[in-house]
Amino acid sequence: MRRLLCLLLMILPLFAMAEETRPKVGLVLSGGAARGLAHIGVLKALEEQGIQVDAISGTSMGAVIGGLYASGYRAEELEKLALGIDWQQALSDAPPRTDIPFRRKQDDRDFLVKQKISFRDDGSLGLPLGVIQGQNLNLLLESLLVHTSDIRNFDRLGIPFRAVATDISSGDKVVFRSGHLPQAIRASMSIPAVFAPTEVDGRLLVDGGMVDNIPIDVAREMGVDRIIAVDIGTPLQSRRDLKTVLNVLNQSITLMTRSNSEAQLATLRTDDILIQPPLAGYSGTDFGRAQEMIDAGYRATQILAQRLAELRPTAPPAELSAARSPGARTPVITEIRVENNSKVSDETIRRYIRQPLGEPLDLDRLQDDMGTLYGLDYFEQVQYRVAHQADGSALVINARGKRAGTDYLRVGLNLSDDMQGESVFNIGASYRVNGINRLGAEWLTRLQLGDHQELYSEFYQPLDAGSRYFVAPYLFGEARNVDLIIDNDPFAKYRLERYGYGLNIGRQIANNGEIRFGIGQNWGEADVNIGPPEMPSFSFTEGFYQLQYSFDTLDNINFPHAGEDISIDLRNYDRSLGSDSDYRQWELNLNKALSHGPNSWVIGGRYGRTVDDVEVVTSSFELGGALQLSGYRQDALPGQNISLARVIYYRRLTPQSFLPLDFPLYFGGSLERGRAWNNDNEFDSGYINAASLFFAFDTPLGPLNFSYGLNDEHEQALYLNLGQTF
Repeated sequence: MRRLLCLLLMILPLFAMAEETRPKVGLVLSGGAARGLAHIGVLKALEEQGIQVDAISGTSMGAVIGGLYASGYRAEELEKLALGIDWQQALSDAPPRTDIPFRRKQDDRDFLVKQKISFRDDGSLGLPLGVIQGQNLNLLLESLLVHTSDIRNFDRLGIPFRAVATDISSGDKVVFRSGHLPQAIRASMSIPAVFAPTEVDGRLLVDGGMVDNIPIDVAREMGVDRIIAVDIGTPLQSRRDLKTVLNVLNQSITLMTRSNSEAQLATLRTDDILIQPPLAGYSGTDFGRAQEMIDAGYRATQILAQRLAELRPTAPPAELSAARSPGARTPVITEIRVENNSKVSDETIRRYIRQPLGEPLDLDRLQDDMGTLYGLDYFEQVQYRVAHQADGSALVINARGKRAGTDYLRVGLNLSDDMQGESVFNIGASYRVNGINRLGAEWLTRLQLGDHQELYSEFYQPLDAGSRYFVAPYLFGEARNVDLIIDNDPFAKYRLERYGYGLNIGRQIANNGEIRFGIGQNWGEADVNIGPPEMPSFSFTEGFYQLQYSFDTLDNINFPHAGEDISIDLRNYDRSLGSDSDYRQWELNLNKALSHGPNSWVIGGRYGRTVDDVEVVTSSFELGGALQLSGYRQDALPGQNISLARVIYYRRLTPQSFLPLDFPLYFGGSLERGRAWNNDNEFDSGYINAASLFFAFDTPLGPLNFSYGLNDEHEQALYLNLGQTF
């Protein structure tokens, strides 16, 4: 026994010497946008070969993959993430439409142009620092790295880590050795003009690829002996490929990164290892080809297995094993704090956070809540972090007000032409003043000129934090043409002018709906433009009670794939409120969206009903136009009562883009059945069957729809519609 003990004492120093002589390995991961997903394949192969990494330095996408790996994610987990992430959503700022507050959803229905023009409080035009503010990307990084929230020294991660960024004001290289890990990674990948710079300690930081795209020098400063460098940088385009200004811009950025990359690669020693996955056929936006690029990185690393074998270690460090334990990634929240410099109060922001105290952090619910907050349009970014304390963890919500301003101008154009000499157009604008007080009051004014002229101004005042209850006084005026129909042909045309005011009180129902009760009064004139001499012009007064209910869960307002859109409007005109007549009127609109792959259907319709006898001109609904009894011109069939049922089908013809700008092309058709009639029995169209075929392009201005429609009344028309689809 004594001999065995002596033998062990003699052998143990030999093991220690062997461990000490094992070279420390530094992994260097370069930038390259989507091409950086090849890093996952490299890590996968290194794990299979048993290679232990002692330090990681990364730039841009290399910082993303490197930071996640250093924090404890295995290559297998990273591969599942890369294949499962909705990259189009992650690389945009807009939250999913289901998370947007209901009032902001209604903004989609007014005008075409999706991009809002913002103004600061002093009236100056506000321009952002980048096309993408990084809201969703920040939330994604925070959710993936929440278990590192109490780590400020990156040497304390499972694997010591460094991220490289560039100070855009000085051009200096910034190496993150400490700080908030998601923020460091976000700064490293802030491609100038594409992503807004990240502000850290008073400095504006952008993509590290501008100064050090393959940070070999950073890894050496971490004390490593051997380097494994992975170069996935974008190659230069040939002269014949430089055809557009975008090609030239991309080439300029590539020249910058390749220059410093070549300088770093020149410092590699003979015993270092360079891995260059074959990515010539992939661009920096090919997130949809993630698996192919991961496989390319894997194969390129497997080829070097013989050289990598000499770096094979014993066991992974205890820190990395601890970081990879599932329990380490779910903190228990005992406090919620708000950091806020926006126009709305801390209480308003706190109202939207549903995380229970004393329970594990619910990341899915928190992601939804952050999307709702951002959808209020008051914030440049809304982020969170977890601060660990002695008695638990605090969830800290950081809401940064928009530097570009929170007052918005939206403009738009609506055009419909039946290609038979009848055209309808409307041009309009809306201006919304946000943040009038700490509860989030706003003043919306909408002006529309053209076939249907309108001026509407509403002051919207929430009555509690979270905007559940509200009061909304309004003024409005409109002027439009109304046809009178006999035997489905117009015999007279009125020009109807109506002015009024009213007051609504209501309640929002989560993010999906709203109910309003209001009282209003209108007055106006109806003048004969075309018709027999005996047709009278007249003035009128209307006083009414109104109940409105709206529900909207559509995932896309123009070409939905899922969700419902329901609205009900009930009005009771009452002489006690100054109305010329006592009558009731109600309207129902319904759309239900379904999809399977690239195929989508919208099933629904409209039903409008006027109860009691009243003047036809002032109480008519309207049918006619594309998808509203196709074959007729726009609003060709007015009636006191209408019904419309329809099924619309469309299929996306272009592949999905993984960039924020995605302009899909659709082909589709519709089947419709409807009727319009008056209470006096002088007009009843009978049930009319209609159908259409269309091509539609979802442009930056809004949906452009070219369609052909016909019906069993022998009406047919070609339509060019620039405006709302349904």
